[in-house]
Amino acid sequence: MEDSRPEVLVLNPPSVMKYYHSHLSQRFHLLKPYESLPPTLHFLATHGSSVKAMLCSGESQVTAEVIRSLPALKLVLTTSAGVNHIDLRECQRRGIAVANAGEIFSADCADLAVGLLIDVLRRITAGDRFVRAGAWPKPAHTQGGAPPLGSKVRGKRLGIIGLGSIGRLVAKRTEALGFIVSYNSRRAKPSVPYPYHSDVRELAANSDVLIICCALTAQTRHMVNREVLLALGKAGVVVNVARGAVIDEKELVKCLVEGEIHGAGLDVYENEPDVPKELLSLNNVVLSSHRAVFTPESYADLYELIVRNLDAFFSNRPLVTPVLPVDEE
Repeated sequence: MEDSRPEVLVLNPPSVMKYYHSHLSQRFHLLKPYESLPPTLHFLATHGSSVKAMLCSGESQVTAEVIRSLPALKLVLTTSAGVNHIDLRECQRRGIAVANAGEIFSADCADLAVGLLIDVLRRITAGDRFVRAGAWPKPAHTQGGAPPLGSKVRGKRLGIIGLGSIGRLVAKRTEALGFIVSYNSRRAKPSVPYPYHSDVRELAANSDVLIICCALTAQTRHMVNREVLLALGKAGVVVNVARGAVIDEKELVKCLVEGEIHGAGLDVYENEPDVPKELLSLNNVVLSSHRAVFTPESYADLYELIVRNLDAFFSNRPLVTPVLPVDEE
């Protein structure tokens, strides 16, 4: 009996697959090169000639070589909000549509950004370690008798790098906590009430805290460099929930170790899953394992969005979350 399910190539197993694999398999015929012994490109050359839709994750590398191995490809659908892992210019040249997770993850990501920020400022996990180590009962004048004090939250100047959907939600949440918000982005946004800084160093010099919410592009790679960190200053805090490479990680580590900035809250790293070992022993750094967007609720929402985008594509309807062409970004 002929399989009537639309064919979808799953380039590698997105984390959502382990939750909804059976549901997706009921609706779509899934090709899974990661389950086969031959390398991916060999699998694609052998089995991918008819593939029109690809599902991938932020860990995939949808290179020009991969795209060229799929002559019938017309859709790349990623389960991430970021698309820096996709060769958008090659897709545009071939007339291949690209869709992403849209704003599915924005609220969860903003929540974790604010959580990391408050944790670093108020030293919550540092205090947790202090209590668990049994140091609290010791007299304050003895070694380990009292942890360093946290910082006041209200009144801090907060600079947001990237005022897209995540950045705007971070601004809304932090403004309610008494932060004074300003921002940097590719261009000023006339619809928002916050001061705009066209230069990231200028933003840092006028901030106590930087929260990074921008996409990783050729222009934003290592945007937060040593010069920016020094402008932020010895009392400054950096929070990154975007992509690790937006920060020059080596310089960030140096500034933290040398006391050039006060602290950091990091959910992402430049060479994941490798975390610089120097960070592991620093009590002023809070580390998370790239989990900002992953909650049971977001997985459920993502599954629905995947299905809606695929249904739209195979029915010749507009995609739900299309990515703009490169020259329109």
